[in-house]
Amino acid sequence: MHKEKEQKLDTSRVDQAVDTFYEGYNCAQSVFATYADCFGMDREMAFRMSSAMGAGVGRMREICGAVSSMAMLAGLKEGNTDPLDEDAKERIYARVRELSERFRKENGSIICKELLGITEVEESAKPQPRTKEYYESRPCPHLIACAARIIEEELL
Repeated sequence: MHKEKEQKLDTSRVDQAVDTFYEGYNCAQSVFATYADCFGMDREMAFRMSSAMGAGVGRMREICGAVSSMAMLAGLKEGNTDPLDEDAKERIYARVRELSERFRKENGSIICKELLGITEVEESAKPQPRTKEYYESRPCPHLIACAARIIEEELL
């Protein structure tokens, strides 16, 4: 994606990212697809690309999907394309660390299972049904909103 395709936002999309989660998309999809068009990617491709990152990457409860989406969006904006450009690699890695650290400071962790308070290993890859109780028990809307705000303040 080229910088000339990059767009500035007229209005915040934080609520749109959260609403996308309530439509049934995972945390990563909700964040990534909300902003991918700013870097020349269509919404369907964004949903597909980010789908595996949800629930802490493939429901393994590791890095929060919202954090993964911040990293992917940073890559679309500032990522390196020359495998020999060590400075460019260092810049994007540093950028992702900055974004992730901001998220960590605001939420206490970037790890899905820690954010959700999960202490036991979840063996199944099957997502839980999206019910009213599911949404009420999750901090995910808050985490999605946090990631969206960071994206708007730091990347757009």
